[in-house]
Amino acid sequence: MIGRKLIMLQNGTVFYKEEAVLKTPYLEELKDLTLKNVKKHSYTGLVAIIRFYVRLSNFLKNKYQEVKTKIKNIQKRNSEGESLDRQEISKFLKIISEYKHKIKEIKHKIKEEENL
Repeated sequence: MIGRKLIMLQNGTVFYKEEAVLKTPYLEELKDLTLKNVKKHSYTGLVAIIRFYVRLSNFLKNKYQEVKTKIKNIQKRNSEGESLDRQEISKFLKIISEYKHKIKEIKHKIKEEENL
């Protein structure tokens, strides 16, 4: 408790004793140097944190894209494998799809003839 009054109890009486203040130029220089170093290191720490954040976000984005393509490739392989093992389409559905195609062709021909 430098620079403050100390209360000392001696034999039931209160004495006020003032201590000498220790202000030396060495302590002031040390204080200034520590403040400068703290500011400098806080800036470098902040820059390091921002660089780490940017690198981590790019890394995660790249890994996300890789996983996404892997999943698409796996789904593609699974769908190709299923297409070979699929059951045959019923004759009724084949006939209906053929009729739909024929109707589309007829409509297309009619539109071509009307525009000419």
